[in-house]
Amino acid sequence: MPSIVGPIKINSVGGGVINFGDAFYLSPKSTSKTNAGSGSLNTGDFINTNNGFSSTNPFDPDVNDQNVAGNA
Repeated sequence: MPSIVGPIKINSVGGGVINFGDAFYLSPKSTSKTNAGSGSLNTGDFINTNNGFSSTNPFDPDVNDQNVAGNA
């Protein structure tokens, strides 16, 4: 069913979906890549990690890992 939307002012959007009117299917899409060494993404209380030698290679030769295209 059609809707009527009045004046709108959006100052900023930090992620998420803004929808006005009718919508059958909303599917927000995003991708990200994180490079981290061993034991670096642990969360919680009283964490004890013992790492002898940790090396992270942040270089990615294939460039595209997970493409977001179209409405699929």
